[in-house]
Amino acid sequence: MPKKPASKAAKPAKVPVHGPQHTNQVRIIGGAWKRTPLPVLSAQGLRPTPDRVRETVFNWINHQRDANWADAQVLDLFAGSGALGFEAASRGAKSVMMIDSNVPVVRQLDEIKAKLKADNVQIMRGDALAVAQSAAARGQKFDLIFLDPPYQQEFLERCLPQCTRILNEGGLVYAESGAALEFEADATPDWMAPWEVLRADKAGMVFFHLLKLRALVA
Repeated sequence: MPKKPASKAAKPAKVPVHGPQHTNQVRIIGGAWKRTPLPVLSAQGLRPTPDRVRETVFNWINHQRDANWADAQVLDLFAGSGALGFEAASRGAKSVMMIDSNVPVVRQLDEIKAKLKADNVQIMRGDALAVAQSAAARGQKFDLIFLDPPYQQEFLERCLPQCTRILNEGGLVYAESGAALEFEADATPDWMAPWEVLRADKAGMVFFHLLKLRALVA
């Protein structure tokens, strides 16, 4: 007698990865909007800074600024999910300018801004390098600049030289990359030469750094 095929347990229905109730998200970790979730769109190059990395980074920044955000002018050149920019705004930054070139991403950032009533946040669609160049031409400067670009496209190499022109004295740059930005003295590339790495760490394949401009030698 032929054997009956073994009965298979019913498989649970698959849930759409990008369904509105199953969107990836991160959370604001401090300040007025603490624990507020921020949805993360599926977009090329979009890679939000993980919560635990942001907690470390903002501890670094708080130490450098004595936790004083009231007068901070912040620029987020690759805003993406808005995790860095909204985190700074939540902590009381005077102004946060968030830039992204992706239309759906910018639309979502506008929706989050409206939901939070984030009057200290300005959102623009544009090219990061062009925005930095325009700010430099106008003489606009910032106290804190976030650089979290897509990896392996040389964005840091192109943006950091512009940041030397738009960073206030004593200002800070936070930079994420796929490789460490600390070099041997005789191997430091020109675009990194003006910068001092204050703090650096690694989480998985992500290297993250807090930078400031080196003091000029008289």
